[in-house]
Amino acid sequence: MSNFLPNALVKKLGVNPLFDKNAFIKVHEEGIRATAIRLNPNKLEECPFDSKGKVPWCNAAYYLQDRPVFTLDPLFHAGAYYPQDASSMFIDHIIQCLKLNLHAVRALDLCGAPGGKSTLLNSSLHPDSLLVANEIIKSRVTILQDNLMKWGNANTVTTNNDPAAFNRLPGFFDLIVVDAPCSGSGMFRKDADAIEEWSEANVKLCSERQQRILAESLTALKEGGYLFYSTCSYSSEENEDIVDWLLDSGDFESVEITVEDNWGIDHTYSVKHRGHGYRFYPHKLGGEGFFIAVLKKVGEQEMFNRKRIKPEKSDVPKGILNDWISNSDSLHTFLHHEDIYVFPKMYENDLKYLQNVLYLKNAGTNVGKLNRKELIPSHALALSNYLVEYKSVDLSLEDARNYLRKENIVVDTFAGIQGWAIARFQGQRLGWMKVLPNRINNYYPKELRIVNL
Repeated sequence: MSNFLPNALVKKLGVNPLFDKNAFIKVHEEGIRATAIRLNPNKLEECPFDSKGKVPWCNAAYYLQDRPVFTLDPLFHAGAYYPQDASSMFIDHIIQCLKLNLHAVRALDLCGAPGGKSTLLNSSLHPDSLLVANEIIKSRVTILQDNLMKWGNANTVTTNNDPAAFNRLPGFFDLIVVDAPCSGSGMFRKDADAIEEWSEANVKLCSERQQRILAESLTALKEGGYLFYSTCSYSSEENEDIVDWLLDSGDFESVEITVEDNWGIDHTYSVKHRGHGYRFYPHKLGGEGFFIAVLKKVGEQEMFNRKRIKPEKSDVPKGILNDWISNSDSLHTFLHHEDIYVFPKMYENDLKYLQNVLYLKNAGTNVGKLNRKELIPSHALALSNYLVEYKSVDLSLEDARNYLRKENIVVDTFAGIQGWAIARFQGQRLGWMKVLPNRINNYYPKELRIVNL
């Protein structure tokens, strides 16, 4: 038996005669973790690091030979990729299997921070989809907002609400992803503190919390919609037992997902209803511990009253965005205080519905601040996929890091550039600078700057 893994957990997993207990213990004792990144398809086409190969169940995702210091990589701050455990990327494969990438959907990531699954959904779903990314913990919602901002799309809304708030939107969503808070045993290699905190009592507490979260939010899923339920736990009480609990209601049916045998993913079944589940073990594949199940809502569901809302005249001066934003005809513009935002025009009413019942942290893309009749461009615009081709300055790695530290930059190659310009690294936009005759003003946001390491 392991000297450091919880004996109660290892013993319970070992009840399955097909479970290789010794290999499971060994991989935790070795502590060697796979590092993977997922590219932003709107910004990067090739892996920027030495790769060990593609993640088989996710498009544009790669295993890395070594783990870089992502904080010091300008491409990370540009939103060109997202470091994410490969097991969690299985959601991309599920979306392909269900063909949710072929038509626009309204999706909710209920427990969204820090943003790995939200940015994945934003890339994998049909580009005309609407994504609402929620986080209940106020201190964590800002990083969720920042990561979606770096991803560069305007079809997202970041919210800070208790799951129960979504019951006020009955039948609103086609897809709800619940990556539920759990006892964290799947993260033992990543977080040693999780081993000390694990207990059977905590597993029971987490299972009860998961049921509460689901019970208080699933009214928001429409009939025929899909629930992706996941945890980073090995305990059946938080995984297959929750699937049985959902199937007990009669409102859901289990959905089987095709999995290749050579992927190393375990296809499991819940005890009572034989509901499908998918387990990821680190001794069998390149990823941490993970569980996911897909359920389809078949029970009748009252629908949100989408009453017609009279369009409001925009307070944004006409034509002010012409020099900054592409495809502006498809975007709704609005003012929030002095800031101009753009949001998909097709979801203008949805935004108003959401504003009426939820606390919104952010909606769409902040283009900039209106100062008299001049636009002061925002950092979000610099990283946005809607920014027009704008004059820019390509920086060396050293200068790019100094820019991200919000330090002075000495660059001799501005070649007649004056005024607003984009600071770039390897063709990726990092943020704004203003080139004046005798100096360069660095407009990288203070709250995002990196520290010297």
